[in-house]
Amino acid sequence: MITQEIINLYDAFTHGQIARRDFLTKLAALAGGMSAAMNLLPFLENDYNLSDKRTSAIAGIDSEYITYPGASGEMRAYHARPESDERYPAVIVIHENRGLNPHIEDVTRRAAGAGFWAIAPDALSPVGGTPEDSDLARTKIGELNPETTLQDFIAAVNFASKHPSTTGKTGCVGFCWGGAMSNNLAVHCENLNAAVAFYGSQPVASEVPKIKAAVMLHYAGLDERINAGIPAYEEALKAAGVDYILHMYENVNHAFHNDTSPTRYNKEAAELAWKRT
Repeated sequence: MITQEIINLYDAFTHGQIARRDFLTKLAALAGGMSAAMNLLPFLENDYNLSDKRTSAIAGIDSEYITYPGASGEMRAYHARPESDERYPAVIVIHENRGLNPHIEDVTRRAAGAGFWAIAPDALSPVGGTPEDSDLARTKIGELNPETTLQDFIAAVNFASKHPSTTGKTGCVGFCWGGAMSNNLAVHCENLNAAVAFYGSQPVASEVPKIKAAVMLHYAGLDERINAGIPAYEEALKAAGVDYILHMYENVNHAFHNDTSPTRYNKEAAELAWKRT
């Protein structure tokens, strides 16, 4: 049985708070042995076969890999848009700390299906792109230079806002690591019109007055690690007069929107949060 304590332990591991060896040792203690722990592991790890594959063949959507110039050099991104030659508002879809994977590509197609010109940059482009091994991807994400990586995403906003197929209006939506990046883009990118952050860590409160975008924040009620930063962020947003909405989804876990994470995904909360987004 996967308990909340086990889910919290996995969350600590995936966010670099404990090493894999320590994670497995503690998981074995909670599960009743290493054999039981290894049997539980597939239910904790993401399974990209669970992505909503319907969007890969959704009518009226074109998708491809593109590149754009970033601070680190050429950045690779997954791109999806309605087939029509009309111009659409743009959305930057920002991945979790696992890099650009099938789930995020799926979310990008969902954005296109909602009528947006969407791109999902691969933050790991400067180091050869996202590897298939999620543990390696997390390690590589942790080794990126934060300031340069921020500039790579600011470049994505600039690229999207000036693209001839967009209206110039540009927003972003990010998840976990990408949620933190969405918050940072709101602070540091003046031409960003809207920022949506799913369970992302908060920016420095003193920088919140720089935000010009409308902000939407989605948080999971059981996500104590991230939620600890909410009061200071919300106080700063109010003081600065930022146009923001905060939604708290009770009794759900961090990563509740990720339908490839069977133990943390919550269909009701995910669908409501996406509708609001």
